[in-house]
Amino acid sequence: MSFGRFNNGPRQMFKVTCSDCGQETEVPFKPDGTRPVYCRDCYQKHKPKRDNY
Repeated sequence: MSFGRFNNGPRQMFKVTCSDCGQETEVPFKPDGTRPVYCRDCYQKHKPKRDNY
């Protein structure tokens, strides 16, 4: 059964520096340098608010 995702084992993580606090963290994508990358704590502060309809 396929759910539209590939399971290739462990996800590759990339070391980055948080654009907000400067803490080193890891993300599951390779940043392209055009957008800020945040650690988990700072992402919670910056993520867009979701509208509940």
